[in-house]
Amino acid sequence: MREFEGRILLIATMHAKEKVMAPLLEKALGARCLVADGLDTDSLGTFSGEKEREDDALTTARKKCLQGMMMYDCDLAVASEGSFGPHPLNPFCYADEEIVLLLDKRNNLEISAVSVSVDTNFNGGFVDSLPQLLDFAERAKFPSHGLILRKSKDDLQTITKGIRDPAQLANEFERLQKMYGKVFVQTDMRAMYNPLRMAVIGQATEKLVEKIKSRCTVCNTPGFGVTSARAGLPCRLCGLPTRSSLAYLYQCSNCGFEHEQLYPNQLQFEDPAYCDYCNP
Repeated sequence: MREFEGRILLIATMHAKEKVMAPLLEKALGARCLVADGLDTDSLGTFSGEKEREDDALTTARKKCLQGMMMYDCDLAVASEGSFGPHPLNPFCYADEEIVLLLDKRNNLEISAVSVSVDTNFNGGFVDSLPQLLDFAERAKFPSHGLILRKSKDDLQTITKGIRDPAQLANEFERLQKMYGKVFVQTDMRAMYNPLRMAVIGQATEKLVEKIKSRCTVCNTPGFGVTSARAGLPCRLCGLPTRSSLAYLYQCSNCGFEHEQLYPNQLQFEDPAYCDYCNP
C-alpha cells in the first residue's frame, strides 16, 4: 500500500509479538518491521501484578506506540494489548481479547482491530501437592506454555515466571511448599510464553490488515471500518426486534463519511432462541 510502502514500521513489544505480527504486516503493507529493542512495555502494566495497568487496552496500546516512536524517532508504529477474563457473552468461560493498533503520524492515521477468543489457557489457583500441580500443568498445556509459581496470588516477593522446564517446576514447587504449605500456580500470559495467546494476536493483526485495506469511498483514506452496531434484527418467529445486530455503522476517521450496512451477518431474521419474547 502506497502510504506504507518502504517505510519503517516499529513493533512496540518486549514479548516477541513480532513473530506473528511482522510477517503479516510486511506482506500486506510493504513496510519493513523493526522491533523496539529496549522498550519497557511492562511499565504500563503486567499480567502478574508487579504493575497494575492504569488505562484501558486501547490507550495502553497507543502509549506503547508513542513511547516506541519517541525512542526511535519514527512516525509509524504498531502495538497490541491483551485482556483476560470472563467472556462477555458467556461468563462461565474465560476469553482472551487482543487489540492491535497502528499509529501513523505522517498520515494522521489511527487504525485498530480486536479479536476475542475462548481458546485460552488463562487460569490460576492454589495447589498443595505435586500431583495437583502436574494436573494443573497438563490442563494449562505445560511445557509449551509457561507457568508462574508464588506464595499467593498477589505476592511479588516469591514469584518465579516463565517456567517451562519440568524439573524447574517441581523444584520450585517443593521449595515454596516447604515454606508455605501451599503454592499459587498460574498461567504465564506473556506472549512469548503463551502460544495460544500469540495465535489470537495473529488473528487480531489479520483483522487490522483487512481494516487498513478498507478505504473510504469518499476520500480514499485507509481504515474505513465499523464504529458501532445497531441492534434490532427481527425474530424469525414473532417478528419483534432482538438484541442481535441489524446493521453496522462504518465511519471514516478522516472526512467523517458514514455508511450503514444492513444485515452484516447475512441474516435477515434471528433464531427465536435469541429472542427475549420467544425465549425470555
